[in-house]
Amino acid sequence: MLISIVFQNSQFAVVHKPAGTLSVPSRIGLKDPRPVAGLWLQDHLAKKIYPVHRLDEDVSGLLLFALTAEAASAGNKWFESHQIVKTYEAISIPVPDEDRKRLEQVHTWECRLMRGKKRAYEASFGKPSVTKSKLVGATDDERSIWHLQPITGRAHQLRYEMSRHGFPIDGDDLYGSKSAAKNTPGIDLCAFHLNFSQCTNHSNFNIPDTLELSSLVKNKS
Repeated sequence: MLISIVFQNSQFAVVHKPAGTLSVPSRIGLKDPRPVAGLWLQDHLAKKIYPVHRLDEDVSGLLLFALTAEAASAGNKWFESHQIVKTYEAISIPVPDEDRKRLEQVHTWECRLMRGKKRAYEASFGKPSVTKSKLVGATDDERSIWHLQPITGRAHQLRYEMSRHGFPIDGDDLYGSKSAAKNTPGIDLCAFHLNFSQCTNHSNFNIPDTLELSSLVKNKS
């Protein structure tokens, strides 16, 4: 899958970042051979762009960039104050029948997280991590489909929480998955929905209330 523009106006651009693509350049810059969504957009538009948030290399989905300094200031404030609601789709091993009804309700998962060299871990001195989760369906091969909303923005927050609750995201062997991802390369975690409706003065930037990608997989009816 190639990087593509989902939305663009004079102030903002939203791209669909494939898994296996960096959001912004790594520490070694142009020496890193991996594709970079921000550099692609900058070259494509032939203008300076301003990263507003990031997605892990292994995660696909909607990625917001500002095209002016004014828009960058607004976008950073929206994320810092949690005014943008991000919803991710994740795929995991099947949920047992006896747990399905309970997990189909919205749950709030909380812990205190720290980021280690490779993965996140819980610690009493960690930063608060809050995630809303809901089991929303199953794939044709009975994998479970989840919607996840990170209320906080800790590194690997969703990946850790899914593993902690016994359902590591498919393809995420770092957090214990034994299942291959459908969304290869990468893991079956996609930032598929952005809600800007609660963002201060978002209408001044002519950005829509919501943007959404199609599901990673077909839901089983």
